[in-house]
Amino acid sequence: MKPVVLAGGTGSRLWPKSRAALPKQFLALTSDKTMLQDTILRLPSDKMELPLFICNEEHRFMAAEQLRVANINYDSIILEPVGRNTAPAIALAALRALQQGEDPVLLILAADHLISDHSAFHSALDKATVLANEGKLVTFGVVPNEAHTGYGYIKSGEPVNEVGFKVAEFVEKPDLATAQEYLASGKYYWNSGMFMFKASVYLRELSEHAPGIFAACTSAMENTDKDMTFIRVDAEAFAKCPDDSIDYAVMEHTSDACMVPLDAGWNDVGSWTSLWETSENKDGSGNVVIGDAILDGVTNSYINSEQRLIAVIGLDDIVVVETKDAVLVANKNKVQYIKNVVSQLKAQKRPEFEFHREVFRPWGSYDSIDNGTRYQVKRISVKPGEKLSVQMHHHRAEHWIVVSGSANVTIGEKTLLVTENESVYIPIGEIHALENPGKILLELIEVQSGSYLGEDDIVRFSDRYGRVEEKK
Repeated sequence: MKPVVLAGGTGSRLWPKSRAALPKQFLALTSDKTMLQDTILRLPSDKMELPLFICNEEHRFMAAEQLRVANINYDSIILEPVGRNTAPAIALAALRALQQGEDPVLLILAADHLISDHSAFHSALDKATVLANEGKLVTFGVVPNEAHTGYGYIKSGEPVNEVGFKVAEFVEKPDLATAQEYLASGKYYWNSGMFMFKASVYLRELSEHAPGIFAACTSAMENTDKDMTFIRVDAEAFAKCPDDSIDYAVMEHTSDACMVPLDAGWNDVGSWTSLWETSENKDGSGNVVIGDAILDGVTNSYINSEQRLIAVIGLDDIVVVETKDAVLVANKNKVQYIKNVVSQLKAQKRPEFEFHREVFRPWGSYDSIDNGTRYQVKRISVKPGEKLSVQMHHHRAEHWIVVSGSANVTIGEKTLLVTENESVYIPIGEIHALENPGKILLELIEVQSGSYLGEDDIVRFSDRYGRVEEKK
């Protein structure tokens, strides 16, 4: 069995923690591991081949770093130049598997789901494997425990091999009355968005029911570029691919769709309310508190503090989430409207739509800790052995003060070693580079000054990470 982990998406309903540049699959929301890491670590390792990951180009280094930190070995990371939904993404993975001379059973997983009962999950995988090896396309139907209106449903048909059912029907998200009917019937399950099938079987069904997707993905995989563990597909060919989900493109049309029931504490963690519901750390008043908070007369609420003290008094059913640069306060039953706030941020081109105050790069991170009309102050952290691009700025000078570790600083033709409590000045227009030659984290304070301090004031001359459009 070969896991295929879909790690795209922005998770906007979990703003302000989840943002375009750091979406929920890369956050530690349900444990001390990120959701991406947990997706692999919950699998039965003795039955798994090396996993494949699919993510956006801009998230590639973050995905690779999180896998490295968790000691997760993997096949490769396929990079999507543009988002085209799940059917094309899975097609790329299936084609990659066949290119390696194999026809494995693929286990399709989202990188941002919670599954609390691992034993029950493993049992469901075993049952699904029986059907997948017989040429079936298997989906996992979550046993519902409430009349939920936020999920699509799967209606079960005739039993198959005593391990699952034929899929009688896929149903869109229902209204409350319909959801209650589904729950009472015992024949309907939540659509988990997880699947299992042989690579060749999926491609056969895709070519029959969605030939445009099949042709575009086949063409995209014929001309790939391998960069370390990353696989870049042909961007022009993939851009022509229709945008469609596996449900609409394949599962609703194939005659071989089967379903295995899953009762394993599954949740798609689609909102702050979901995190409150699934938390096992509620206090006696039904509150979930993460970080520094003082509550007085507060009930059934979710409070998440990143760095500041939060005080809440006399409220019920609320969500308060604090980050370094934003605070969300919402009624717990209205969190679906967070998407409206995110839309406004995007329309206003505010940085809080895409970035956190602390921005992660392949070499480390930078945190914008202060700014004014003609100055900006950042805390920069560079990992051991890493180096920023050789670059130049037209409108700003920079002053670097090393507070921890050592830095190799190149300014023009000269390179000098700058250690703790030392500083260096980079004039406007000077070609320069920063590298951490040591074995500990390099931390420095950067003071920028000039007439324009935007991140797009940068000319790159060389970059070990192959970046073209990324800033810093």
